[in-house]
Amino acid sequence: MNTVSRPVVSVAPVLLPGAHREVPVRISAPADGGDLPVVLFAHGFGSSLRGYGPLTDHWAAAGLVVVQPTHLDSRTVGLPAGDPQWSSLWRTRVEDLRTVLDHLEGVEAAVPGLAGRVDRGRVAAAGHSFGGQTAGILLGLRVLDPDTGEGPDLSDPRVSAGVLLATAGRGGDALRPGVAEQLPWLRRPDFSTMTAPALVVAGGADASALTTMGPAWSEDPFHLSPGGRDLVVLPGAEHSLGGIPGYDAAETTDADPARVALLQRLTTGWLRRALGADDEAWRAASADLPDGVLRTRERTGVS
Repeated sequence: MNTVSRPVVSVAPVLLPGAHREVPVRISAPADGGDLPVVLFAHGFGSSLRGYGPLTDHWAAAGLVVVQPTHLDSRTVGLPAGDPQWSSLWRTRVEDLRTVLDHLEGVEAAVPGLAGRVDRGRVAAAGHSFGGQTAGILLGLRVLDPDTGEGPDLSDPRVSAGVLLATAGRGGDALRPGVAEQLPWLRRPDFSTMTAPALVVAGGADASALTTMGPAWSEDPFHLSPGGRDLVVLPGAEHSLGGIPGYDAAETTDADPARVALLQRLTTGWLRRALGADDEAWRAASADLPDGVLRTRERTGVS
């Protein structure tokens, strides 16, 4: 399959009617072609629908329809400190992605020339950092109550696969003091129910201030979940994975165009394979990786 870049049409903001608020989204799609799969993208904490162009533009140019909501934690929203919605931010993010799923017809209609060209039956979720947890929840990850050990199943059968980029790992004693109180959704994530296939990407130098585990923390979604999946550990990459949050994002501490280009190829190939578009791009992107960068595990204990 030839994945030469196509012209892309991008429209924003489009307001989708959610249960509790209108959800602003950016929609990016190739200007031509049909039977286009869909990727929902959840941004990292504080970002918005304007971020992550290095990945989302590339995916759209490779034949995917990418929908990016702005979540309530975005700096563009300005949710005040101490707002009662703070503790449930993880859940409202999932509701935002479900709103997109509920309104894919409206997504099509919002982009000139897109109607009738989208395959709404082929959908993946992806996200970076906090957004990786958001995407993972649609794949089966659960956020458990630290006292009862119970947590809602918010997985969605409309989402068949996901890409988790620099995503938080286990809670408990893997967290530094005070993190669980400030970010309660990290206290007790449960990856044992995340059965849908995922590509997990971790930075080999992502020394997060949230954990005592060092860079290995972001490998947890691979090691602690049973579904068939792939793990990519990028040597030397910090939390921004070379610069995926944006073309000029201030939070990028490890700017590396070659690393971003590799991640573009890997994620595009993986998504196209997972969504039934083709296998060639993934085979080509992963064929000559250095030893230890890619690990693959078949599905285990999943019917």
